[in-house]
Amino acid sequence: MLNSINTNPGALLALQNLNATNTELSTTQGRINTGKKIANAKDNGAIWSMAKMQSASSQSLNAVKDSLQRGQSTIDVALAAGDTVTDLLMKMKEKALAASDTSLNTASLKALKSDFESLRDQIQKAADNATFNGISLANGKTAKLVFLANADGGSFTVNAQTLGLAGLGLSLTATFSTASDAKTMIAKITDALQTATNKLSSLGTSSVGLDTHLTFVGKLQDSLDAGVGNLVDADLAKESAKLQSLQTKQQLGVQALSIANQSPQTILSLFKG
Repeated sequence: MLNSINTNPGALLALQNLNATNTELSTTQGRINTGKKIANAKDNGAIWSMAKMQSASSQSLNAVKDSLQRGQSTIDVALAAGDTVTDLLMKMKEKALAASDTSLNTASLKALKSDFESLRDQIQKAADNATFNGISLANGKTAKLVFLANADGGSFTVNAQTLGLAGLGLSLTATFSTASDAKTMIAKITDALQTATNKLSSLGTSSVGLDTHLTFVGKLQDSLDAGVGNLVDADLAKESAKLQSLQTKQQLGVQALSIANQSPQTILSLFKG
């Protein structure tokens, strides 16, 4: 082996190995600090790009969930109004049935008529006030509502169900003045009650559909997040063990470089007399 004070192959080799160890150690420390094995495009461009696209899809599902949740609330308000409407219709039927009794005196008939009309007006008020965020599925002003269904802008449509008097086959002037009129009104209220329950059933089906789809979107988002984690997250247990190994290797590299740097010093002994 050439003994030279200008060139020290052993030190150069030790330095190369030490630099490689330091680079690997820096990478491991970066993974531990960030918790990711691929933190930017420099680490692995293809995987980083794939993970970013999946993350974007997952984040966009937040808007879908918000839309579906608004849909749930809108339907819930309409269903609450529907429950009120059916209760009022049952009471109206009770009043009309009582008024159909021909043995009633005029005062009693007028009292029942007044109660009937009050209940009728409450139906319309319930339908008109069944709004959420300014939107209603019960007042007849909206034919349908369209909510987001997926990250590509797909839609989930809910058909409105008018629960006001017009939607139930009644009018603002629906009433009775005689026992005969009251008897006729019983049939109309019965039909209105059947219509109301059918409309509520349709809203209930839409609500279940929204609930099911919202659950699916939540699971899809979780799966996407897990997939992104599999692509970019670091195995911290593995990186921790590797860190210990590299730190030891670094210390040995420093010692090896120190020993290699001492080699030229032996040449001095050749010149001592």
